[in-house]
Amino acid sequence: MLRPLHMAHAFLEEILTDQDTAIDATMGNGHDTLFLAQRAGRVVAFDIQEPALEATQKRLSEAGLTNAELYLEGHEQVGQRVTQAKAAIFNLGYLPSADKTVITRPKTTLSAIEQICDLLEVGGRIAIMIYYGHEGGAVEKDAVLDFVKSLPQQAFTVAVYKTINQINNPPFLVMVEKQKG
Repeated sequence: MLRPLHMAHAFLEEILTDQDTAIDATMGNGHDTLFLAQRAGRVVAFDIQEPALEATQKRLSEAGLTNAELYLEGHEQVGQRVTQAKAAIFNLGYLPSADKTVITRPKTTLSAIEQICDLLEVGGRIAIMIYYGHEGGAVEKDAVLDFVKSLPQQAFTVAVYKTINQINNPPFLVMVEKQKG
């Protein structure tokens, strides 16, 4: 059985080609940016923390990849940087081994998700990993779930992938696929 993060990668890998643009809405330690850069022609990645940008730059440099644009700004700026994309990934919560008070917030996260839904190509996908076992996490989780549940079924298919017998608020994956424009 795939863990939710591995399922997120498999979900996006099915559709990505080297002709596509992909978005990493939360750079973190750079694992998702690297994953996307190995598959897509262009990657646009966001984070508000300098250590995230530095870790991601290092990871990409070590892999010899130059097709990623890294922005030290919030993912709510995505519409200023991207006009069309095939895939996007979010890891909501905080940067591991960093200041745990710096977290993703419902207002900016929903703004980014809404913008990406608008600019996503038909057949494009968004993978949203929700980590909610921290202060403020449950509020963001509920806001994201409420938003994706409200997406019109004629235009989007939304699914949730999660374990149901784990303790301590295990992360789970929300998968969104655009069916029509």
